[in-house]
Amino acid sequence: MSRNKGLRDDRWYLNIMAPNTKGPKFAWLDPTSIYINGEAFHDLLDDLVTDLDGIRPDVVGGLDAMGFVLGAALATRLGVGFLPIRKAGKLCVETDKVSFSNYSGRTQDMEMRTPAFGPGTKVLLADQWVETGGTMDGAIRLVERQGGKVVGLAAVAIEENPVTDGYRKKYRCVSGVVQGSRWQTECNAQKLSSFARYTPELAWPKLG
Repeated sequence: MSRNKGLRDDRWYLNIMAPNTKGPKFAWLDPTSIYINGEAFHDLLDDLVTDLDGIRPDVVGGLDAMGFVLGAALATRLGVGFLPIRKAGKLCVETDKVSFSNYSGRTQDMEMRTPAFGPGTKVLLADQWVETGGTMDGAIRLVERQGGKVVGLAAVAIEENPVTDGYRKKYRCVSGVVQGSRWQTECNAQKLSSFARYTPELAWPKLG
């Protein structure tokens, strides 16, 4: 695939995501194949940065754990710092903590260092996937409790449901999966047509 936007298929990188092969306690797909493939990862970042036009965060907050990958890459592209928002018990400094329910229905705790920033700091939050919105809700609460302002949410995909509809009304939400596309419909159903053609080799980086 070419990284020239005029030559490549729109959002082609979504075709190389891997289906869950390990059972119901895991997420229904794995987007990390996009990160492994250099062209796919950079095209995803190109699209997210383009769609974030007009959003000027002071820092990007990434949600533990896979949100670290996307968040750190976006922070680098945007020329700002990166704030890890972690699962509880990982940070060796003073923290603020909230509880949330994740996509599997389990209750977990999330922490952020305190103080992480000054009042009024504009924060873009990034996670790999937003399904039930529980993890993102925890991150939003942590940011706002320190006086930060959430200016947007970024992800590979944001599913459509009452919780994420509320996010879209309140924040600028951008993702590799665009609302109104077939990808959005398939993500909502949690089954991609590309799964029928998936092979691990699609994600392999090119050898130099």
